[in-house]
Amino acid sequence: MSIQSHPAAAGDGEGETVEELLARVRGMVPPALGAAGAAEGFPGRWKAIAVKLERLPTCLSDLSSHPCFAKNTLCRELLQSVAGTLAEAAELAALCREPPSAGKLQTQSTIDALAGKLDLNLRDCSLLVKTGVLSDALMPPPPSAEAAATTAKSDVRELLARLQIGQTEAKNRAVDGLLDALNKDEKSVLSVLGRANVSALVQLLTATVPKVREKAATVICQLAESGSCEGLLVSEGVLPPLIRLAESGSLLGREKAVITLHRLSMSPEVAHAIAGHGGARPLIEICQTGDSISQSAAAGALKNLSAVPEVRPILADEGIVLVMVNLLDCGTVLGSKEYAADCLHNLTSSNDSFRRAVVSDGGLRSLLLYIDGPLPQESAVSALGNLVGVVSPDSIVSLDVLPRLVHVLSVGSIGAQQAAAAAICRISNSTDMKRVVGEHGCVPLLVRMLEAKSNGARDVAAQALASLASYPPNAREVRKDDKSVPCLVQLLDPSPQNTAKKYAIACLLSLAAAKRCKKLMISHGAIGYLKKLTDMDVAGARKLLERLESGKLRTMFSRK
Repeated sequence: MSIQSHPAAAGDGEGETVEELLARVRGMVPPALGAAGAAEGFPGRWKAIAVKLERLPTCLSDLSSHPCFAKNTLCRELLQSVAGTLAEAAELAALCREPPSAGKLQTQSTIDALAGKLDLNLRDCSLLVKTGVLSDALMPPPPSAEAAATTAKSDVRELLARLQIGQTEAKNRAVDGLLDALNKDEKSVLSVLGRANVSALVQLLTATVPKVREKAATVICQLAESGSCEGLLVSEGVLPPLIRLAESGSLLGREKAVITLHRLSMSPEVAHAIAGHGGARPLIEICQTGDSISQSAAAGALKNLSAVPEVRPILADEGIVLVMVNLLDCGTVLGSKEYAADCLHNLTSSNDSFRRAVVSDGGLRSLLLYIDGPLPQESAVSALGNLVGVVSPDSIVSLDVLPRLVHVLSVGSIGAQQAAAAAICRISNSTDMKRVVGEHGCVPLLVRMLEAKSNGARDVAAQALASLASYPPNAREVRKDDKSVPCLVQLLDPSPQNTAKKYAIACLLSLAAAKRCKKLMISHGAIGYLKKLTDMDVAGARKLLERLESGKLRTMFSRK
């Protein structure tokens, strides 16, 4: 694979040793330099070309002084490229001694192109020395498994070096080879990947040839999904070109760009940077117009962006609420609906204006329909819980919110059950709503949650029961369950890991009016727990302790 060539080069390099080719190239520099000095017209441009030609001998000396200079095909290819450029320079300079036959503008353009080739040769020569790829060009060792692995890594290093040198077509072939290497042995590629290689790939995202951009985006997507290069990609400036590719690239380019953005945005810092570079708008547009794969990845990226509080106003300005509601209704089965629910949960987690916007855009009804599925998603239930605080009790009743929450408490995952219990806490803010919640059969399901292994689930179940039990009919319902008092007493454990103790105390206070419940509390060791909690000054502990101890004293006197 040659980096570049020119038919006017003296000889084609075939049959020459690398040393002979180097000598020939060095011999071509003085004639080219003399021709550039004698050229007429565009003196400033020819003077700049002469300066570049004067730098070539030093660069060639640096290259040829490397111990492995003669053993790497890249050196031969670079020398052939330089020979072609020198021949072109001499030929063009000779033509410029007479008035241009092709027209002034075309001649000027040709001279500029020559200057660009010289810049590329100088840069490639420098990079070839710096990449370290020449050091891998040792003679092949005897065949062995270890030698084969070493040879494979050497080939990968050469491919990575080719990403940085030569013209676009050569880099295009290098990307093809790298894709093939990644598919065959991803670990070997990752083990030799360096900052300069990643930087070269990032630069190819802005190549003028669409196919090259697509292939570079495919490689970068695979590197991002490997989970070992995210920081390097971001530090080398991958975000702006990825966003532009997602905005206006080809179908494949957009898909690979948005998948990469989804992966990279898992870091809150990167999510913030994506929004800062204007990435929200193209992601939202893809959610509305993209194919199923791109739509799902874009929704996933927006979910990650919405998890950063500072980014949410930017998303609101781009109209994310309505887009996510529509996606929740009409998204594909490849994750779009799930990501939309996650996004709405994030947006409504701490801001009433977002909550009202979601309700006004029909998000409450969409969430309820989504929750009707066989396995209600935790984030959707959490989003529903966030919304119930901004809608009227009448709406909660008319929209059948409570039957959905009961369904989740019955069949949902422990996370979804926890979210449903939190929603019930928010709903139970009045006597009427406590009555309605109790009538829907929530109490036994919440009592069952007190036995959950998750501290968070026990905490929110105890909180919901404490609120509901302040309404006497609900308190009676709690008492009916034989497990309620023993479970609540267990939640009086004073250890720091137990975060439900204050809610357990509040609930037990509502139950302590019944003698049977007081006896159960005492028999399960509530007094011992409460003494420790009183010393810790936990709210309500002293009051409950006094009630239990007074009852205990009365029992003792009655027995005497």
